[in-house]
Amino acid sequence: MAESYTETAFRNGYEFAQGTGYELPLYPFQPPPELASGEPSHHQVVIVGGGISGLTAACALAQYGIAAVLLDEDNTVGVKGAASRGICYTQKSLEIFERLGIYDRIAAKGIQWSVGRTFAGADEVYSFDLRQQSAFNLSTQPPFINIQQFYIEGYLVERLYELGQVDLRWQNRVTAFAQDNECATLSVTTPGGDYQLRADYVIDATGCHTPFRQWVGASVTAKSGDDRWCIADVRFSKHPPVERHTWIEAPFNDNRAVWQHLMGDNVWRIDYQMAPDADPAELSREAVVRDRLTRQFGADAGVEIVWVGPYAYKSECVDRMRHGRVFFMGDAAKVVSPFGARGGNTGIADADNLAWKLAAVLQGQAAPALLDSYHEERHEAARQNVLVTNRTTRFLRPATRIEKLFRDATLSLARQYPFARQFVNTGRMAIANPYTRSLACDRSGGQSVQNVAFQWADGSTGQVNDLLRWADGRLLVLLFGVSSPAALLRLRVLSETAPVRCVQVVGGEDPPGAREHVRDPQGHLQGACHVFGHAWALLRPDSYVAATGESVDASLVHAVGQALGATLEEEAP
Repeated sequence: MAESYTETAFRNGYEFAQGTGYELPLYPFQPPPELASGEPSHHQVVIVGGGISGLTAACALAQYGIAAVLLDEDNTVGVKGAASRGICYTQKSLEIFERLGIYDRIAAKGIQWSVGRTFAGADEVYSFDLRQQSAFNLSTQPPFINIQQFYIEGYLVERLYELGQVDLRWQNRVTAFAQDNECATLSVTTPGGDYQLRADYVIDATGCHTPFRQWVGASVTAKSGDDRWCIADVRFSKHPPVERHTWIEAPFNDNRAVWQHLMGDNVWRIDYQMAPDADPAELSREAVVRDRLTRQFGADAGVEIVWVGPYAYKSECVDRMRHGRVFFMGDAAKVVSPFGARGGNTGIADADNLAWKLAAVLQGQAAPALLDSYHEERHEAARQNVLVTNRTTRFLRPATRIEKLFRDATLSLARQYPFARQFVNTGRMAIANPYTRSLACDRSGGQSVQNVAFQWADGSTGQVNDLLRWADGRLLVLLFGVSSPAALLRLRVLSETAPVRCVQVVGGEDPPGAREHVRDPQGHLQGACHVFGHAWALLRPDSYVAATGESVDASLVHAVGQALGATLEEEAP
């Protein structure tokens, strides 16, 4: 399989093809062994859907040593003949991709940016630089990278073949599903015939048209809108600035909104808001699109159209993200308007959240009850993202006269007064969602930890992801400050009786007699963990704080048990 994949992927490639749009890799169909045996096979995890969420989940599981099967009904990444799709990837997603081993390729191909400017007519009414904001300024990854979604999916596929834990099955479409107390059973059709397989757990990453919602009886809270857009992927001979530009009332688009982003391959993504009753076929005609581009960039911009297509935004969210053995993920779980890059990025976070929990349970390191926290945490994040993006939608296309008056007043004031600019809502940029209602975090936890840098004991530079890789799927205790021998002994006993690794974090000086320690001379690591002074922070494999505390005592043992969905008894040193 690896040989045929390599030949296919690197022969076809998936670089931008001049004059022909996007050229995607093709992966070969391999007859599953069940076709020859005639018997269903049994697997711990089956992932359905080879989009960005499903591939991220598969890659994370593989790094934790969990074998899985991934079924995808297509034979490529992205969507044949379609656009770049998701393009803005947040710092949290980039940190996850660094942990999975594909960040360097993303950084080499994509476009880093942190500055955004918002215009109303010809006036700039709002601007920001994310590098100056505390939510982004400590990580070794930038605030955002713009890159076409199919590139990331392709990098994940290549990484999966390197890791070798996941059986990637292309052109395998699930046609039926059932589950009981013993297992889940999936019926699959392929070009070579039909077969069945069984699984302990199923991850549904098949997108918003998933059949699993009906198969398990999942209810959905949805809101359809009439906000229509035309997306154009283009190249220019005369380049605009490498910044995120947004127009709320663009004079070159009939005073409707416009987005402008640079992606990889010097391709620009331009989103034009259309009238609610616009004809999608008409607004996507090349002559119409070229006229719109000429009005925006001028006749001498040297426009080359790569792809054009209409889009209608909506929001929906399943009411439960777990149904028995099935976990909904990505667009299968929720769909949000893309304002602020809260779509695909939340699917990546879904995958990162679930993968470590499944691995911990399947490897006997955590109680099965831990899996329920997936819904608690990621449904809270989904609802928050739906709420935030719906507010942006109403600002960009006011639904009532009062909303239009509010927007007009906001824009008028923002032109003159800085205080009003915070109310200009063209998309609140996505950050890692906090968890406030999870059984796997106590009240002191639930915050994401940026991938900050520190110093190893030998003076070399490390980052939080290095510590998480060292912990190898276990919980990580960071003890800040020089600690007593008794505290260090408690930590050693804890690491011998629970799936925990412990490390002491000091300032610039090496502590006397310390075995495993790192240096944090600027306090960035401690600040990223949201603690101060002599304290400890319990980190989960997804780089979230499960709990914090001041004393190394029974509270730490309790926090470890809570993060694992179990109750631990402290063993005396």
